[in-house]
Amino acid sequence: MPEPETTDSSAVPQPTFGQRVKRARTRGGKTRAYVADVMGHSEEWVKAIERGTIGMPRLPKLLRLAHVLGVADIAELTGDDRIAAATFTKAEHRQLPLIKQALNKYELATADRPAEPAEVLEARLRQAWKLWHAADEPGTAQGHRSRIGHLLPALLADTRHAARTLEGAERRRALMAQAQAYHLAQLFLSFQPAPDLVMLTGDRAMAAAQDADSPMAMAAAAWYVNHLHRDAGEAAEARVELAEQAVALLPRGDDPEGIARRGLLYLAVALSYAKTGQHGDAWRYWDKADADARKLGDDYAHPWLIFGRGIVDGYRITMHNDLIQPVKALEVADALNLRSIPSATRRSYHLIETARAHGLLGESAAAVSYLQRAYRESTETIQYNLYTRSALPGLVTSGPRVVRDDARDLAQELGVPVPA
Repeated sequence: MPEPETTDSSAVPQPTFGQRVKRARTRGGKTRAYVADVMGHSEEWVKAIERGTIGMPRLPKLLRLAHVLGVADIAELTGDDRIAAATFTKAEHRQLPLIKQALNKYELATADRPAEPAEVLEARLRQAWKLWHAADEPGTAQGHRSRIGHLLPALLADTRHAARTLEGAERRRALMAQAQAYHLAQLFLSFQPAPDLVMLTGDRAMAAAQDADSPMAMAAAAWYVNHLHRDAGEAAEARVELAEQAVALLPRGDDPEGIARRGLLYLAVALSYAKTGQHGDAWRYWDKADADARKLGDDYAHPWLIFGRGIVDGYRITMHNDLIQPVKALEVADALNLRSIPSATRRSYHLIETARAHGLLGESAAAVSYLQRAYRESTETIQYNLYTRSALPGLVTSGPRVVRDDARDLAQELGVPVPA
């Protein structure tokens, strides 16, 4: 009896991820508008997924998409594509256990030592913020997270102790310092495998700001809470309401501190609307942020919130990316003066977003080039960035050989697993 014929499956073109998504959507009778609404994105986002302009999303969003499409087995969308868990999860910084320990430690009895004066705590925080935003030192592997990681436990403990011990105006200042310490902790924890602690630090910062009865502190807390809720996919309406409430509490006038915080909150709203594909509202609020940046002048940048002309322009790249407008994103990137942003972490982030725009256009060589620039700007910003970790495996297998080699070398430096 002759052997049955075998078919070389590798010779048969396999459906792409986007084609599988479209097939599942049409089979289920769901419109792009419906999927976009439930996913909290625009119809352009769904279209870009189906066309392959946007790659496979990270695992949490992938699972949610499968649920929306009525797909019981996620392999129906991924096919034979290998999903490496380390690609879709977050890398852990070596100092994360120290930060976890500091945040989970409760001291019910008042420490038997005097509290540091509020002005001393404020000076320590100013130094910590400088270390966070500073460029990496040449010849060292110590990035911004590493620089402040060993400072945070003591800052958290000492600001908490001062808030419990001091009284009156000094206590209010200590509470505002405590809120800033939690902001730094939240930034450290961002893109780390500790989502519960990210939410915890955001809530504690807002609680300290409210306890201090400081509109300025509450505005800063609202900016950071907005970020974590946007990343978690919380409803845009709630994020907008929070920002608007904080804006209403700020005093009107010419004080740069108030103007910077108001502009920052308008920027938060703009980013929230862009994330959900609401073009008109997104740019209406960006215009408000832009107006406040203009009031402060081209040379102004807040010492630790970094609000100013540079980041208002820089976040336009992110907004255009989220609205699936990569060509417009690159037009902004071409005109952006990165040196106007006095923060290596922010400069690196905007370079990564520029790489994302090139990636949306399928321009792998340019995407890798910008990721390399981001790496030189701030090692630990790109190392823990989720776009970078999800994009590099694809860049290793696409484009010219030199581009693939560069992507592989960068992935190796960052500890990102890529195909052999």
